[in-house]
Amino acid sequence: MYIQSKLPNVGTTIFTVMSQLAVEHNAVNLGQGFPDFMMSEELTDLVAKAMRDGFNQYAHMNGLPLLRERLSEKVAQLYQINIHPDTQITVTPGGTYAIYTALTTVLQPGDEVIVFEPAYDSYIPNIEVNGGVAVRIALQYPDYSIPWDEVRAKLTSKTRVIMINSPHNPTGSVLSEQDIVELRSIVTNTNILILSDEVYEHLIYDGITHQSILRHADLLERSFVCFSFGKTYHCTGWKLGYCIASPSLMAEFRKIHQFNCFTCDTPKQVALAAHITHKEAYLSLGTMLQEKRDYFRSLMANTAFKLIPSHGSYFECYSFEGLSNLADKDLAIYLTKHHGVATVPVSAFYKDSTDNQVLRFCFAKQKNTLDKAIEGLVSFKA
Repeated sequence: MYIQSKLPNVGTTIFTVMSQLAVEHNAVNLGQGFPDFMMSEELTDLVAKAMRDGFNQYAHMNGLPLLRERLSEKVAQLYQINIHPDTQITVTPGGTYAIYTALTTVLQPGDEVIVFEPAYDSYIPNIEVNGGVAVRIALQYPDYSIPWDEVRAKLTSKTRVIMINSPHNPTGSVLSEQDIVELRSIVTNTNILILSDEVYEHLIYDGITHQSILRHADLLERSFVCFSFGKTYHCTGWKLGYCIASPSLMAEFRKIHQFNCFTCDTPKQVALAAHITHKEAYLSLGTMLQEKRDYFRSLMANTAFKLIPSHGSYFECYSFEGLSNLADKDLAIYLTKHHGVATVPVSAFYKDSTDNQVLRFCFAKQKNTLDKAIEGLVSFKA
C-alpha cells in the first residue's frame, strides 16, 4: 500500500537517536530533557488514592473542573490576570499536543508562521502538516536573542502566527521586557496571532522575571499559551499540560481537541488539583534547578568546552569551537561512543542544520549522574 507522506523529509528525532546510542554504549544521557530523580511521593500517592476512590472514568472534555479552577487561581496569583476556568483553560495530553492543536485550529493552507531557530523539533512539522509555511528566523548567536528588525522585514499579508518560546529550548535564553514591547508593536492592529510555549515557566534563574504572555491582557486576546505539568512536577512521562487562550480562540481550540484526544487521564488530574495548592512545589523549582545548573557549570569549568549561559529550562549549551573540526552531530556521536556522555547537537534544531559548533546538555539530573558525565567530558581534548 502507498500513501503520500505529509512529512516526507522527517525521520527519527535526534532525541531518540541519541538516547538509543546512549543505551548501546552505556553512556550517561544528558541529551533528552527529563529528570532522573524521583517526583513527589505525595503526588504519586494522590494518584493512587484517586484510583482507589473511583476516579477512573472520563473527565470533562475541557479538563477536570476543579483542576481548571485551581489553575485559574494560580495564574491570578502569579500574573495578576483573571482567567475564566470554564472558557479559557483546556487540559491537554502534554504541552506539545497543546501547540499542535493550536496550530491546527488556526492555520489554513499557505498561512505563514514565524519560527525562531534553533526551534523545538515539533514546531515546523506541526506547521507543515497543517499546510502552513514556516518562516524561519535565526536567533542571534551566541546570546540567542530575537532580531526584531528581521521579523518586521519578513512580515507579509500571509503572516498568521508568531511562535515564541521562553524559557527557550534548546538554548535556555529568556525573553526580556523589551522583547514584549517589540512583539506588541508588531502585532498591534493586525490579525497576527501569538503561540507562546511556556512549558518551562518555573524553570527560570538568576532573579529574572518570566515574561509570560499572561501578564499582558492585550496580547492574550490574540494568543494561545501552552504549559506542561510534566516540567513542573518532574513527571514528563505523564504527558499532561494545558492551554490558556481568550474565550473566542479557546472555543475553536476545543473543536479540534474534542475529536482528537477528547479528554485526559482522570486520576492524575484529580491528584494535580489537590497537589497544586502546595505553592512551594512550583515556587521553589527555579531555585532547585538553578542549583543544578550552577553545579553543572562548576564541573564543566574543568573541561575544554566554552559556556553559553542559560537563564532557564533544563538545558545549557556549550561551544566546542576550536576544539574539533567535526560537525556537531558527529562530535555528539563521538562523545557518546568514546567518552560515555550523550548530548544533543544544536544543529538538529535548525531545519537547514546550521552548525555553530554547539552542544546542548541537560543538567536536570542527580549530582552523581552529572559527576559521572564530567568524568567522560574532562578527558575530551582538542
